[in-house]
Order: sequence, then structure tokens, then C-alpha cells
Amino acid sequence: MSKQERVNFYKKQIEFEDIIYDKAEESIQGTDNILIREMIQSIALDSKKHASMLNALVSMHTKATPSVAEEVGQEIKDAITEHIQMEAEAIKTYQEYFETLDDEAEKIIVKAILNDEIKHHALLKTIHKMIVDKLTLNVQEFWDMVEEDDEFGYIGYSK
Repeated sequence: MSKQERVNFYKKQIEFEDIIYDKAEESIQGTDNILIREMIQSIALDSKKHASMLNALVSMHTKATPSVAEEVGQEIKDAITEHIQMEAEAIKTYQEYFETLDDEAEKIIVKAILNDEIKHHALLKTIHKMIVDKLTLNVQEFWDMVEEDDEFGYIGYSK
């Protein structure tokens, strides 16, 4: 699939996710049952999240992706590391709590939350490993890249 075909696919899916969100919102208008309302609202918010993630993919294919300065990259890494630890704690807490439940409705909801936390944890670890590390560029790496592209040999002063 070509780059443009992928972009078109992502844009089509964004429109679809927006429709899902709107339909979910319409379906809960006037609903007094908080459990039903909040579960459908949660699904609607997932559709908004999906649209946002798809927008990132469109941008990835249509705009330049700037690198992250080394010090900013370290701040992002530290924040993500902390978030990974918090998600791990949430997983442990929900898992332990889930095992104490008898009510099926509670189990369904807590299990859904637990599954989301597991996905968040895995995604954050992937972001930390693949994206942040790849986008962080230290000064020496910058000059190494510049020198590699210097076909005339004028940039030997960086070291």
C-alpha cells in the first residue's frame, strides 16, 4: 500500500470514528442509568482517542517529524518512565481487586479497566523504546549526521 493510500485510509477511518462517537453520544441522551451512560460514553471516548491516534499517523506521513532536543527527550523519557511505573501499579491494584469480586457487572467493568491499563502499559513501553529513543538526538549524533551528508568535507570542525 502506498503512502498516499495509507493516508487516505487513515482519513476515512477518522471520519468513521467521528461517526461512532456521534452515534454513541446520541444514544445516551436522556439516559438516566449511570452505568449504561458511562459505559457507552467510555466507548465514545475511545473513538475520539482512535481518531486522535489516526491523525498522528496522517501527520507522520504528511509532515516532517521533528527530532526532540536531547534535554527535552530526557524529560519525556523520565515522564514516560514514571507513567509506566504508575500503570504497572494500577494493573496490580485492579488485578488484585478483580479477584475479590463476585458481581458480574462489576467484574466486567473492572476487567475492562484492567485491560485498558495493560494496553496503556505496553504502549508506553513501546513509545519509550521506539519513538522517544529514535527522536532524541544528542549533539554528537547531530554533527555525525551533518558530516555524513557533507560531500565536500567542510564540516570537520565539530569534534
